Amino acid sequence: MFNFHKSKKIVVKTLTALSIFSVFSLSQQLVAEEFPDRPVSLVVSYSPGGATDFQARIVTMLAADEAFLGQPVVILNKPGAGGKVGWDQYASKASKDGYELSAYNVPHFIAQSIVFKTKYNIDNLEPIANWGADPAVLIVGKDSPFNTMQDLVDFAKKNPKKITFSGAGLYVGHHIAFLQFSKASGLDLTYVPHKGAVPAMKSVMGGQVMAGFNNLSDAYRNQDSIKILALADLQRNDEFLPSVPTFKELGVDVDDSSVNFRGIMARKGTPAGVINLLSERMPMMFDAKKTRKQMTSSGSPIRIMPRDKVIAMWKEREAYLRVLLADLNK
Repeated sequence: MFNFHKSKKIVVKTLTALSIFSVFSLSQQLVAEEFPDRPVSLVVSYSPGGATDFQARIVTMLAADEAFLGQPVVILNKPGAGGKVGWDQYASKASKDGYELSAYNVPHFIAQSIVFKTKYNIDNLEPIANWGADPAVLIVGKDSPFNTMQDLVDFAKKNPKKITFSGAGLYVGHHIAFLQFSKASGLDLTYVPHKGAVPAMKSVMGGQVMAGFNNLSDAYRNQDSIKILALADLQRNDEFLPSVPTFKELGVDVDDSSVNFRGIMARKGTPAGVINLLSERMPMMFDAKKTRKQMTSSGSPIRIMPRDKVIAMWKEREAYLRVLLADLNK
């Protein structure tokens, strides 16, 4: 028997649910249409002048153009502990309205979230888009007696623990490249973490350490003051350092695990409309002719990836790094 009152309640509940959904969808649309109506900040968890900072300024320089965001992007440097200071603060305190974004570095923040107790991980951050991929390189000072990787290896075999390496912190790409190199070569080496790529580079130039792992782009810009002995990637970088061999070419099993993917992310909970707008406009901004020209002239490798590709990359990297770090830390 038809129950009018029961059916009426069902209809009312359905209409209420649809109304709530419609209001939510409308609010999301209005947020996206109004965003951004003021400057957007971008946290860089490394020192000014390093590759992440340097490239972040290039890839966001056109943000105020109406074709992209129509508002400028302001860089905020919060270095410390290989990125951990800035990312911890960002993941716990930044707003979720899209006006506070952060640059990410992979494998850095993922590896740190595996090894340390951090406030950030791939589950509470939202990738927007990737702008580049920067391999690690083995470097020594210009006046170093080492002219090849083999020179360094020969010395290290005769002098355990004597060779010190700088890098931009713990469990960043530089440190992962160091751990791979140390394990694959069987050498007893010492790693000295720094607060970013700039101080790590300066310690090599100044002779405070005997060698270092740093970014290809930083090394490229400083090649008059250093020697670049090997590249931690699967193939040579013919665009910027065609004469530098890979570790694998030199018989040492160091792969591309330390390649530094850089891009922009937001906090989980940022409105979907804002995420969608940013993930549409930012790859366009990264791919602009003027942006590409400045990236290329500074020796900064470009690898633009849209949001869906970055989501997949984060998940793949996390699964891979759990296995790799367990093996390297044995």
